[in-house]
Amino acid sequence: MKILVGMSGGVDSSAAALILKQAGHEVIGATMTVWDNTESFRNLTGKGCFSPHDEDLRQAAAVCERLDIPHYVIDCTKEFHQTVLENFRSEYHAGRTPNPCVVCNSKIKFDILPNSAARQGVEFDKFATGHYAKLEQDEKSGFYRIRRGFDAKKDQSYFLYRLSQEQLSRVLFPLGDKSKEEIRQLAKQAGLEIAEKPDSQDFYTGALNDILQFADKEGNFVNHDGKILGRHKGYWNFTIGQRRGLGISADRPLYVIAIEPETNEVVLGYAEEAMQSSLIADDWVWQCEPPQDKLTVQARIRSSQSPNEAIVYPTANGGYRVDFMTPQSAITAGQSVVLYDGDLLLGGGIIEGQI
Repeated sequence: MKILVGMSGGVDSSAAALILKQAGHEVIGATMTVWDNTESFRNLTGKGCFSPHDEDLRQAAAVCERLDIPHYVIDCTKEFHQTVLENFRSEYHAGRTPNPCVVCNSKIKFDILPNSAARQGVEFDKFATGHYAKLEQDEKSGFYRIRRGFDAKKDQSYFLYRLSQEQLSRVLFPLGDKSKEEIRQLAKQAGLEIAEKPDSQDFYTGALNDILQFADKEGNFVNHDGKILGRHKGYWNFTIGQRRGLGISADRPLYVIAIEPETNEVVLGYAEEAMQSSLIADDWVWQCEPPQDKLTVQARIRSSQSPNEAIVYPTANGGYRVDFMTPQSAITAGQSVVLYDGDLLLGGGIIEGQI
């Protein structure tokens, strides 16, 4: 089988190519570029997915040379800026906190990247990545279903819930039943220079406004009673649950518990004020028949947490309400809630707000 592997220059995607090559497949490497050297991002000092990646590109090419497979560079810059960065900016402007990795996976990495490679004449049967997740097809419904990866610490199913059935029908996840330790050992045994390369960072590790580039706008920090606690330079610089970088003295640590873009106010409160038990979400993607009645599930509101017991209910407008058995910290509009049945991913949606 001819398999195109999305290669970032990291150990996971490199190991995916290695495993498939050792299994006897005809493997082709493809690295997408999203950084536009002609666009100026002031004070861009952070690292992460969105930053210059000349060294990553070199390492991806070196791995392909070591594995004796072809390597293509696919320019996804225009689509990335139009889809991921514009969503990033518009969501923060609306006082929400987007997850750019969720958008990038569904719109760029599993769509633009393989489709652009095909348009360039690259022939392949399947597209593979180094995500820690499992994929199967339900015999009765025909639905392709994602399961959590074997390595719970590295499971990346949360980021994949928006993939369509058409996308899943042509995808492979070779690392789904592997641990990170196994992957590093495989890479080391194969003599790959990236065997001990640190894991990649988040989307961006610097100040948010490095990318947003919104003009400063003085506003107030307030508590839930409206008392002014201090000043800030724009509500978009903050996210729900944030504690660091507030610059406000208090008898106990303060957290961002609400963002009010209309008044440019950032509401602060103590940890217990950031706890909520219910949310409303919209724009759902399901990998099963959407529930018509209440359903007991396990839910995650961020990728780093373990699933928590919850009940999901359909709402009148086509969305869903999720009620958690135990209160959750920092339920955040713009982020994703992803539902599971055990390790089986059921679906997910974009959080509209707390209840």
